[in-house]
Amino acid sequence: MKILTISDIVMPQLENAANLRRRYSDIDVVISCGDMPVAYMDYITTILGVPLLYVRGNHDESYDNEPPGGVDLHKNIYTYKGLTFVGLEGSIRYNKGKIQYTQGQMARMVNRMTPSLYFHRMRTGQFPDILVAHSPAWGIHDAEDYPHHGFKALLTYMKRFKPRYMFHGHVHTWDRRKTVVTDYEETRIMNINPYTVIDVEPR
Repeated sequence: MKILTISDIVMPQLENAANLRRRYSDIDVVISCGDMPVAYMDYITTILGVPLLYVRGNHDESYDNEPPGGVDLHKNIYTYKGLTFVGLEGSIRYNKGKIQYTQGQMARMVNRMTPSLYFHRMRTGQFPDILVAHSPAWGIHDAEDYPHHGFKALLTYMKRFKPRYMFHGHVHTWDRRKTVVTDYEETRIMNINPYTVIDVEPR
C-alpha cells in the first residue's frame, strides 16, 4: 500500500491538482499526523480519490466544529486494505489547549487502550501495524523546547505492542541534518513532516 503522509505545513505542490494527479496517482490512502487545515486535507483526498485517516494535532481544535471527511484514528483501531492503524492525538501540555496532555494522561490513554489492542490480536493474530501520532516519542525526534517534548507513553506503546511503523509530525524538519527515521525495538519511527510517501506491504 502506498501512503501519502502529511503534517504541520501546507505545501503548495500538494495544492496543485495537476501535480497531485501526475505524481501521486498511485496513492492508496492519505494519513494526516495533525496540525492540518480541513480544506487542505479534503482537497488532496478529493483530487486523488482516496480515503483520509488522521489524528488531531495540538492546533486542530477547529475540527470540533468542522471535522475532516475521514477516519479519526485517535484511540481507534481501523483496518484498510490489509493494514491496521491506530492513533494517538495531541502534544505535551504546555498551555491550556484542548488537544494537549500531560505525560500521565497519555500513559493512562495507552493503558486504557490495552484491552482492545489485545482483543484485536486475539481476533486477528496481530497487533495494529501502524501507530499514527502527532507528537514524537520521548527522546526520539523530539526537541529541547518544552512544547516539542515527546511522550514517554509512546515508548511504552512500542515496547508492548510492537507496531511495524510509527508516523508522527509536530517537530519541523527545516534542518535537513535532523534525524527523521529511527528504529526502536521492532518499530520504524518516521517524522513525516511536512509530507512523505511510504510504501508498506500488508503482512
